[in-house]
Amino acid sequence: MGFEKPIPIIKAIEGIQTNEYVLPAIQREFVWNAGQIESLFDSLMRGYPIGSFLFWEIKPERLVDFQFYQFMDRYHERDYRRNEPINLIGDQQVIAVLDGQQRLTALNIGLRGWYAEKLPYYHWSSNHAFPERRLYLNLLAPPENSEFAYEFQMQREKDVAAQHGNGKFWFPVSDVLNFEDVADAFDYCVDQGLTGTGDKFPHRTLIELYHVIKERPLINFFLEEDQDLDKVLNIFIRVNSGGTQLSYSDMLLSIATAQWTERDARQEIYGLVDQLNDVGEGFSFSKDFVLKACLVLSDTRSIRFRADSFTRDNMLKIETMWDEISRALMLTALLLSNWGYSYQTLVSNNAVIPLAYYILQKGAPSNFVASNQFKRDRANMRRWLRVALLKRTFSGQPDNVLRPVRRIIEESHSDFPIETIYDELRPTSKSMDFAEAEIDGLLSYRYGQKYTFTVLALLYPWLKYDQKFHIDHIFPRAMFKRRELERRGIPEDRWHLWLDHRDDLGNLQILQGIENQIKSDQEFEAWLQGQCEIPNSLYAYRQQHMIPDVDLSFEKFPEFLEAREGILRKKLADLFDVSLSGEE
Repeated sequence: MGFEKPIPIIKAIEGIQTNEYVLPAIQREFVWNAGQIESLFDSLMRGYPIGSFLFWEIKPERLVDFQFYQFMDRYHERDYRRNEPINLIGDQQVIAVLDGQQRLTALNIGLRGWYAEKLPYYHWSSNHAFPERRLYLNLLAPPENSEFAYEFQMQREKDVAAQHGNGKFWFPVSDVLNFEDVADAFDYCVDQGLTGTGDKFPHRTLIELYHVIKERPLINFFLEEDQDLDKVLNIFIRVNSGGTQLSYSDMLLSIATAQWTERDARQEIYGLVDQLNDVGEGFSFSKDFVLKACLVLSDTRSIRFRADSFTRDNMLKIETMWDEISRALMLTALLLSNWGYSYQTLVSNNAVIPLAYYILQKGAPSNFVASNQFKRDRANMRRWLRVALLKRTFSGQPDNVLRPVRRIIEESHSDFPIETIYDELRPTSKSMDFAEAEIDGLLSYRYGQKYTFTVLALLYPWLKYDQKFHIDHIFPRAMFKRRELERRGIPEDRWHLWLDHRDDLGNLQILQGIENQIKSDQEFEAWLQGQCEIPNSLYAYRQQHMIPDVDLSFEKFPEFLEAREGILRKKLADLFDVSLSGEE
């Protein structure tokens, strides 16, 4: 890789027009706003450095190995946010831009296109909300009270016409491309009557714009000529490490797109991510998750995020299995939603990949989520997932768990092999067994924490999570105020026993949505008496919600909390077959 002779901006723009300069699919979308485009042109006019660029020269014979995209010359926040794919064939030599996409796109839009972002107060579906704006330069004067030396603005054409005079003469920046030489810039100012006053700012400004765009070699770039993909990927990650963080999936997606023959991998994967995240209350699955799941579900030997995992053969196999893989992942998302999970409570996406693999091994039947035929499987899968989340089984290096779990599921020919997985992981650092100290750790989770739901879900196996439910404070949060404690005559030196423990697990229960709305901020004792007017219903409620047989007045909250935590501790210990100290 060497530092090449700089080129003028016009040469780069012409290269973009002829598709000599293209974008590899590893590049992210254009994310600059109008203000950043204006600032870039101001910096160029003032002679400020705009940084170097990194280009990758791709030999003609390698063009079929990658997918490329055109630079955009127009941006529409709603309708046109992604670059168009381009198929490059023949004997042409192509330059792929590895670093500098945002700057080159901003230059291309400013010199050849337009920018449309949503206006405030307009509805998103209205076309009037996205007026096309082009880049203009005020030739009459520099901006007042501004950090900029030149007044560049993205403007609508009708607004430009209305502003002429009054200290404004808006020159369309794209028109500088029509000037053959510097004399054309001066002649333009003469023809527009901008030189008659003796003011030199108009013609000097326009001549400077001409020099900046058409003459000065301002595009400084390194050129990488090596055709080795792994080397290029690593270079790309290094040079982009200071900006938006990139993952290997961004680059591997490029390989997948090039190697699929019947489908657009980029479109299919992005589409599946959107579908998965729309299930139920919503999830936060990413393309990283989908790509990792593809490696596991397709029985690819290597499931590492490396270029050598995404060989042409592996990618073609994933393409062949895409319908089954996507159906298995969608069924898994539906299961998770039925179990009450969402983006707020699913703390590990990798933990659900074995569930999807098992569903795929079963043939991904459409009735898996609801049929009694798979009831036992669903129960085992749900229990295993909860344990895996609480034990953080997939933290650190998830591949070391995914590989043996996949093998066990593949070799299993009956129910979901929960016990076999436990046995396999028991001698490792990823054991799924609980100890007494870990039971106490589960009780330390509090309201609002992601793990809290999973602990409560274990304690409420009878709840229908596919219906609306709430995590509710048994003693309402609204009561835990200093003035309330003072009103009830509780000594101030004991207030911490209430205020510090309001959100403890021992003060939480799960209620169906309607029931929780009825309860609202009522005192627990009074609400319970109204709900359970007969002894049998009171007994059933206490059993279901693990309510201790103690005084339920607010003044006795510390005693209630201690008693209920004891019940929860014993129930969790029974669930995980843990012997508590002091028990016979």
